[in-house]
Amino acid sequence: MDQYELIRTGYRVYGKSISELARLTGHCRNTVKKAIRGEPWGYMEREHQAFPALGEHLAVIDGWLEGDRDKPCKQRHTARRIYHRLIEEQGFKGSESTVRRYVRLAKMQLGMAGSCTFIPCDPEAGYEGEVDWGGAIALIGGEAQRLKFFCMRSKYSGKHFVRFYPCERQQVFFDGHEQAFAFFGGVFPILIYDNLTAAVRKVMRGKDRQQQEAFSKFKAYYSLDARFIVMESFP
Repeated sequence: MDQYELIRTGYRVYGKSISELARLTGHCRNTVKKAIRGEPWGYMEREHQAFPALGEHLAVIDGWLEGDRDKPCKQRHTARRIYHRLIEEQGFKGSESTVRRYVRLAKMQLGMAGSCTFIPCDPEAGYEGEVDWGGAIALIGGEAQRLKFFCMRSKYSGKHFVRFYPCERQQVFFDGHEQAFAFFGGVFPILIYDNLTAAVRKVMRGKDRQQQEAFSKFKAYYSLDARFIVMESFP
């Protein structure tokens, strides 16, 4: 998750204030406001984040938090527990407030900033949608023409939005989303995709994907989370 997406997600999804996002990311308040408004800001992604006191401990903290993903809520690291482990195991000399700020940022990046909840058996209304392309032959002016259709489906209701296009280019891919959001009356927080080339540049092992840069910016603008279908291979 890049800084633009992180700021917009932190503000719109996790309710972080402009001042808090400025402290967490190291950007000034005006830059944070530009990201929230969806304006171009022309910054270069930082090679180092604003936590110099943590230094090599950043990788250690990230590893502990990554390991918490599959653990019950009560067994996960709190910022205070991480701080004490850093002192006891890593000889950390910095302050607890620095650790707390970084843990809040890291949990947002990992999608772990919200409180733990149970997993419902039925999909939540307006929460997840599914997106894919299809093809069809249409008679236009008495001639058969091959068209592509964009489809977004509500996972809760099963209701579909379908719009036809002459091709599957990225521009119409984004237009299909915008038209579907208007049809459904809002944005699904989670959209599930096949490995569409308009969204995915390269399929990695498991769930990892190298996403198209324009698609990453698009989903950051709408603060939506993209999930991709994992194709199982059999011998």
